[in-house]
Amino acid sequence: MSFDFSPVFADWGMLVKGAVVTVEVTACALLLGCVIGLLVGIGRLNPQRRLVYGACSVYLIFFRGTPLLVQLFIWFFGLPQFGLMLPAFACGVVGLGMYSGAYVSEIVRGAIQSVDRGQNEAARSLGMSSAQAMRQIIIPQAIVRMIPPLGNEFIALIKNSALVSLLTIHDLMHEGQKIISVTYRSLEVYLVVALIYLVLTSATSAILRVIEKRLRAGGMVQ
Repeated sequence: MSFDFSPVFADWGMLVKGAVVTVEVTACALLLGCVIGLLVGIGRLNPQRRLVYGACSVYLIFFRGTPLLVQLFIWFFGLPQFGLMLPAFACGVVGLGMYSGAYVSEIVRGAIQSVDRGQNEAARSLGMSSAQAMRQIIIPQAIVRMIPPLGNEFIALIKNSALVSLLTIHDLMHEGQKIISVTYRSLEVYLVVALIYLVLTSATSAILRVIEKRLRAGGMVQ
């Protein structure tokens, strides 16, 4: 048995384009997940608001309790039965974003609850409403505390994004499979694809460590 990476590197441009698409899908999905996670996380802060709390809890249970692949297939293959035809890229972003949002919501909720209650009481004593205190005092402090776990979620999304290749999105995994269909060098292609994913996750981890270190140096992260 011998390795031959020459066919893989001959089509290196395809893998680079696929890696760019992977980053685009992941970034868009994380942005969507952060928006959803913020809303759901805040919605689960007050159990007394039963309707909002219940809806957010059902969302959390479903998206954390079912496989991501099944969720992606629901968006891509299920919606057309109702006349809703979304582009593959949109299905991938929405699927990953909704899935990520369930995990981000717990990050948001935990970060907000970690802020000293005295901060809210001080804001209320200054005449702020609950919404103003949350928007101007609590959330800005919580966002800083969310950065480390959100970084981990971003890394997880990069790896999970490989599943969107099954929706015909031309991401890194999809481009790798196209090369395999021509070269029949499965092991070599998958090794290079794995290496590229490793580079992406390692670079993300390094950037997040720098950001967190600067925040700690500034006393913003405890």
